[in-house]
Amino acid sequence: MNCCFEQKEDLYEILEKSKEFNQLSFSSIFEILKEEKIEELLSKDENQRRIQQAILQADKQQILFFGKDNIYKISDFVNKIIDHDFNNVNYSQEIYRMTRQNLIMKIKDDNKIIEFLKFLVHLTSIDKRFVQCGSNSLNLLVEMKVDFREQCFENISLKDTSLIGGNFVRCNLSGSVFENVDISGMNLNGAQLFNCQWRNIKIHELNKLNGHTSYVYSVCFSPDGTTLASGSNDKSIRLWDVRTGQQIAKINGHNSYIWSVCFSPDGQTLASGSADNSIRLWDIKTKQQKLKLDKYSDKVWSVCFSPNGMMLASGSSDNSIRLWTAKTGQEKAKLKGHRNRVFSVCFSPNGTTLASGSYDKSIRIWNSKGGKKIKKLDGHEGIVYSVCFSPDGTSLASGSDDKSIRLWDVKTGQQKARFGCRTDRVWSVSYSPDGTTLASGSEDKCTRLWDVKTGQQKAELGGFEGTVYSVCFSPDSTTLASGSYDKSIRVWDVKTIQQKTNRNGHTGPVRSVNFSPDGAILASGSYDKSIYIWNVRTGEQKLKLEGHSDFVMSVCFSSDGTTLASGSQDQTIRLWDVKTGQQQVKFDGHSNTVMSVCFSPADNILASGSYDNSICLWDVKTGHQKVKLDGHNDWVLSVNFSPDGATLVSGSYDKSIFIWNVQTGKQIAKLDGHSSTIYSVNFSPDGKILASGSNDKSIRLWDVKTGNQKAKLEGHTYGVHSVSFSPDGTILASGSYDKSIGLWDVQTGEQKSKLYGHSDKVQSSCFSPDGTILASSSDDTSIRLWDIKSGQYKSKLDDYSDRVSSVQFSTDTNIIALGSSDTRIRFWNVQTGQQILPSDNSFKGIQTAFNNQNFSGKPNSEGGQRVQFQIATSNVTLLIISKQPIFQAQGALILKGEFVNYYGVDLRSLFKEKGSLILEDQIEYSFKKN
Repeated sequence: MNCCFEQKEDLYEILEKSKEFNQLSFSSIFEILKEEKIEELLSKDENQRRIQQAILQADKQQILFFGKDNIYKISDFVNKIIDHDFNNVNYSQEIYRMTRQNLIMKIKDDNKIIEFLKFLVHLTSIDKRFVQCGSNSLNLLVEMKVDFREQCFENISLKDTSLIGGNFVRCNLSGSVFENVDISGMNLNGAQLFNCQWRNIKIHELNKLNGHTSYVYSVCFSPDGTTLASGSNDKSIRLWDVRTGQQIAKINGHNSYIWSVCFSPDGQTLASGSADNSIRLWDIKTKQQKLKLDKYSDKVWSVCFSPNGMMLASGSSDNSIRLWTAKTGQEKAKLKGHRNRVFSVCFSPNGTTLASGSYDKSIRIWNSKGGKKIKKLDGHEGIVYSVCFSPDGTSLASGSDDKSIRLWDVKTGQQKARFGCRTDRVWSVSYSPDGTTLASGSEDKCTRLWDVKTGQQKAELGGFEGTVYSVCFSPDSTTLASGSYDKSIRVWDVKTIQQKTNRNGHTGPVRSVNFSPDGAILASGSYDKSIYIWNVRTGEQKLKLEGHSDFVMSVCFSSDGTTLASGSQDQTIRLWDVKTGQQQVKFDGHSNTVMSVCFSPADNILASGSYDNSICLWDVKTGHQKVKLDGHNDWVLSVNFSPDGATLVSGSYDKSIFIWNVQTGKQIAKLDGHSSTIYSVNFSPDGKILASGSNDKSIRLWDVKTGNQKAKLEGHTYGVHSVSFSPDGTILASGSYDKSIGLWDVQTGEQKSKLYGHSDKVQSSCFSPDGTILASSSDDTSIRLWDIKSGQYKSKLDDYSDRVSSVQFSTDTNIIALGSSDTRIRFWNVQTGQQILPSDNSFKGIQTAFNNQNFSGKPNSEGGQRVQFQIATSNVTLLIISKQPIFQAQGALILKGEFVNYYGVDLRSLFKEKGSLILEDQIEYSFKKN
């Protein structure tokens, strides 16, 4: 199958021939076609003559590079693409993976071919015959990590393709038509999405359901898959519409937290088990309590209906399991045997047996009719939190405090397999109804999917900010729900998750990031023992440096950008050749973890701080230790040179900051003031101010000359692990364990803004040399690049060179005006979602009306106030470098259109949860407010 493109003419050979044409000709032809409204371009003689006539009326420069017969040559050339399989099959399918990879290897650095592929994408906006080749072209460009930021893709049509991980920050995608397109992991921050028709969309994350005010302990789908029930620490049960993500009902009654919820097989009743020692049965139709079972003297951890709905099983902190008649609430049997709390109960598919998991580390299998114990399964070394039968009843899965998942043969009681993430306790396991996949939720804030047959991990779903307590598949196996400590429920599309995505990225927390002096590349060091070098523009991995045998705690570029230093928990420092990725030298001398490394401005000295309480200065050229600085009485966590290289600052676990004379090795000053560990210290670019971040949640600014504290910056709710000055010294960035990054005005000490996005502790932050981008790394294993000063980027085929800065509606709300920082104002019809162009008859009248009535938002002549608001498109995440694709849509503007996945779920609620603005909602909200 991978040879499909060898028929007729090899695709690569066709793409190579595109280089024979002046690349400007493609973009110019496209603009002419668009202006002349020629829809079936390049195929009919009359269209070719119209194009040629338009060219001849253009300026002389265009005539020169087109030539007399060029239009016909381009026409014939592009028609070869139309007739090729590249325009007839879905090139993004798994069976064509090797073909794609081989092609990408040949063309990834060829800008001429890249521009031609972009041309094919744009062609779909005016000639639908190019839809498949345009879709395949965009898929290739995304896989090549081509940067599309701030480009115009108005009215493009795509079908049957994948854009997983594509970076479309601030792109104009208005009028686009997507059919059966995978948008998982796309970055649509600040994008314009007016009148889009996105149907049969695939995306990993369907919805984040917010409403609970405390931890979500349990989730369960109704038998028809349309409703999801959740039980929470906030004492409430909530019912959700799976398709829309909207809350249907909130059910109150329990007076303590709810550990477990379960639908009856007919979907008419919901059972709940609570820490108030009761079980309650609820009528789904009326939302009223039908029965209360309160014979327990302790917490009820788990409830489960039998497959025929006649019985209900429950597990409790009183060490017992009870069987109840579901209709009457009468107790049928009490099963004793566990020596401690029973956390989980589950009926077999035929209802004849019951499995239970307990705090006593054992699993027991019972006869559900007589209540007799059949087997005891031993093997787990910790609490068994969850048990689940396979759909055929032959296997049992269990999740445990010992960080493992185990599969058991129900007939023999023998362990069949053991797997798991091995990083934290497993709270929940659930088989897919088709029996091929097992889902798990764990304390490391992840949901994972496992291949039951091989035990291999199929996918890891992150984004949670706390333990995942519960996972549950929909009856048709297409959807997965998970409930978390972070109070949220997330709903995932299992079908799209299982597509393989060859993405690079760290597999452990990212401890340190550092820009190269030219800002073109970024280095990252991780707990996975590796160092990566990344292309800042595209996020493409350039190199992976391996050699450390333990966590990499710190990375730092030399000032000429040729060398990278790294410090590790393996107690060594290594220098790497940035061009080749080869290790140049290894420094040994510390007797404990090396937490921080820093080059002097002249690159002749390297400083290192260690858990051995010392600082070492190394001769970079010889690799010899020049001097060892002792003075701290606990771990040295951060070291940094002053801009002139004469002094060194160090921060320590002992709560102190020391300033050292580099030449003599003598301590110059000791700065006291923080009440806890100093995690980070950094000089301002002029060397006059020192910033420090501490576990006491504060940042302090110090006068280097006097040693006096200038300011104390407060705002973080957990320890500050990173401080970094912008190159002009006006802004300070701080990264915290509260998962946020603060941006501070150095002169006033005021917080300018706070950046949210990481789902775990922020370990490191660093400005690019030009100050426009901030890089941050986190325990969530991702690296994020943030737009700090809204730098511009322009491209060919770009009609979107400046971003939307404000939005205003006409008084009757029929017209919307978009103001841009390039001073242009564009108008759109709210009812149709269509742009009103300067060529339209109504344009001048609308423009005059808006000008007369003040686009600044001042009261109009009728005394009314038009709806207006500013668009916060600065400080958005420009790029996420992560093993798992993370969908982003912060500040995206949506007007009209349709965003629906392939089985009817409206995705606009997901966009809204991600920070998008639904402009119709803004109108309604503003008028209600006024």
